[in-house]
Amino acid sequence: MIDWIGWLATAVFASSYLCKEPIALRRVQAFAALLWVGYGAIIHALPVVVANLVVAGAALYSSLSARRAAPTQGA
Repeated sequence: MIDWIGWLATAVFASSYLCKEPIALRRVQAFAALLWVGYGAIIHALPVVVANLVVAGAALYSSLSARRAAPTQGA
């Protein structure tokens, strides 16, 4: 039953490569990493939790900093 979370995280992460915008790619990857955090917590795998917290944090930070740095359209 629990395995479906890991499979879902894998599918979400793989689908991120279909994103055309870098910000969308990072956010989808952050979401997948958070799914992996949940999966790791359920199976009591601290390395999975910590590694994916780092990935999710980096992906969210880079998507937010890229958004701030991007020029606004129509200006």
